[in-house]
Amino acid sequence: MEFCAMLVVTAPVGLALTNKASASQAAKNIGSARRPSVIWLHFQDCTGCTESLLHASRPDIADLIFNIISLDYHETLMVASGHQADAALRQAVNDNNGKFILVVEGLIPTKDKGQYMKLAGQPALEVLRAIGSKAAFVVAIGSCASWSGVPSADPNPTGAQGVDSVLAGKTVVNLPGCPPNSYNFLSLVLEYTAMHRMPALDKYNRPKFAYDRLIHDHCPRRGHFDAGRFATTFGDESHRQGWCLYKLGCKGSVTHVPCSTLCFNDIPDVWPIGIGAPCVGCTEKDIAFRVPMFQTVEIHAATPSDSIPSINTPIGSIGIAAAATAGAIAGATVTAAVIASRRLPDGKGMHVVEKSQGTAKPKDKNIDPEGR
Repeated sequence: MEFCAMLVVTAPVGLALTNKASASQAAKNIGSARRPSVIWLHFQDCTGCTESLLHASRPDIADLIFNIISLDYHETLMVASGHQADAALRQAVNDNNGKFILVVEGLIPTKDKGQYMKLAGQPALEVLRAIGSKAAFVVAIGSCASWSGVPSADPNPTGAQGVDSVLAGKTVVNLPGCPPNSYNFLSLVLEYTAMHRMPALDKYNRPKFAYDRLIHDHCPRRGHFDAGRFATTFGDESHRQGWCLYKLGCKGSVTHVPCSTLCFNDIPDVWPIGIGAPCVGCTEKDIAFRVPMFQTVEIHAATPSDSIPSINTPIGSIGIAAAATAGAIAGATVTAAVIASRRLPDGKGMHVVEKSQGTAKPKDKNIDPEGR
């Protein structure tokens, strides 16, 4: 019930499970569903996605594998190894042919016929194709499996590729993130299990319920961005005060992911920006491991959210009666306040792209690191 309540709040869009449903209704739908068979394969990865799953608490890993899904194969969590593990994999595939959910963690080496990684004597490339063809659908969990990751960084010596590049024509749902939040994976599985349908996907095959928002639009440091207060050096006073990390290379302005609204390990501020590190854009295909970590990116339509008053809000004129009542001293005070509120800072370092009638036009906007 606790997880369903969180799901209704944090993922209200793109899930039939939470569409016009209360937490109790969502829990009822989940409780009546049959546990799906899940087969989890590891390729070129660091096991960070599995670590994220292990640290979930609502539900925790025990509740997940005993009451929600049937985790029939997972090299990191299973007891069996060697021939026993291989036999368990074959049995799980045969018993649930066409019905199981295949989860893939890590990139797949494809160069030289996939000889750079083997499972039970077979190239990982062949293993993925053989098992993927029998799955109901495939989940590429993490940025590596989705499309990017350290193994594919230039010069990509093993020819590492994402899952959807290997399984052409197969339904592959991408859950990028380094690592992704485990609740995004759980929500996806429950949607398929309880509602018998896939969630709405964006053009990159990411579920819209998790990747429909920019970090920038919900960032707790957004107020500092709008006021022109930026940290310029790690550890300096502006950084310790929690100012905006844009000038330190933060990619939150172009990154779609719910990190700012759904924290890791169920602990507030457990995510990069929350601990003072810039977002690296790990969920974006053309950003993660492609753009240098501390290089700034262009900001599109950089306007404050509705909940934050703009520092450049136009001020209406003062009526004659009001001016007469206020007097010369009050009038001078109001004028000084208006000028101060509309003063544009004179710092450097930001390049803003504003859209006008569908065309992006670059415009330099001066923003002072001290917020003056």
